[in-house]
Amino acid sequence: MLGVQLVVTRDGVGRLEEGGIALLDSAFPDVAALLRVAGSLDLLAAARVLDRVPLEGCELRAPVGGSSAVWGVGLNYHSKAARAGRAVPVEPILYLAASSAVVGPDAEVTVPVERTAEMDYEGEIAVVIGQPLYQAEPSAVWPAVAGITAANDITARDVMRATGSPTLAKSFPGFNPLGASFVTVDELPDRDAIGVRTFVNGELRQAGDSSGMIFAIPELVARLSHLVALEPGDIVLTGTPAGTGQDRQCFLAAGDEIRVEVDSVLPLVTTVAGLITELAPTPVLAEQAR
Repeated sequence: MLGVQLVVTRDGVGRLEEGGIALLDSAFPDVAALLRVAGSLDLLAAARVLDRVPLEGCELRAPVGGSSAVWGVGLNYHSKAARAGRAVPVEPILYLAASSAVVGPDAEVTVPVERTAEMDYEGEIAVVIGQPLYQAEPSAVWPAVAGITAANDITARDVMRATGSPTLAKSFPGFNPLGASFVTVDELPDRDAIGVRTFVNGELRQAGDSSGMIFAIPELVARLSHLVALEPGDIVLTGTPAGTGQDRQCFLAAGDEIRVEVDSVLPLVTTVAGLITELAPTPVLAEQAR
């Protein structure tokens, strides 16, 4: 299926068309579910249109569901390394985030205030795997990629410092917004220079493109595939440029609106809804309780 932009609504998968959404006759709840079963988006090419609805006011969901593996990489933009005064890594800093952190566009994410005081945004390009990849060469990556979407890889910086674990710092519920649309690789004007921008309350905070990556998308995904077997529907977050709250020492607060723009897809908007002020105490590990 070439040259298409898809969205997921409560009524299923739809194709973006001028002036609205064409809802498709599909048994699959999202793009990842289709990729896992069929290995491509070709079934949607032949799907009949059930209805056409306006985009405005339509409730959109994450184009890939919460059952997908979500891989990420730390420090993958030269601008970010320079801003932080850190050496350029010689190997990707890889981690796996909890799939339960995935939410869709226009989500409200609550600050777990008793767990973090440093909730941070990270605008990123999210790559969705379309075909199995294991021990792949970089030249095999783009043909195996189904498409891209926008991501906000929210991070609790103080949790990262305290635990040394990106997984824990990025896996609170709602910390991985994805969307609002999904675009196939054929729709990208320049897949080697995909732009990404982040706005907080309307102020531009981050601006870059994938040509500024330390490990370009084909190299990054290929290296990851030499460590794990990537499956259709898996997500690879590709890093964030300079300008995060960590860089500015200015973190998110209740009421903040984060807007991530990635070239060729709809903007991803997330709102910090408020604070959790009463949390259950952290369970004591069995070993410590003895």
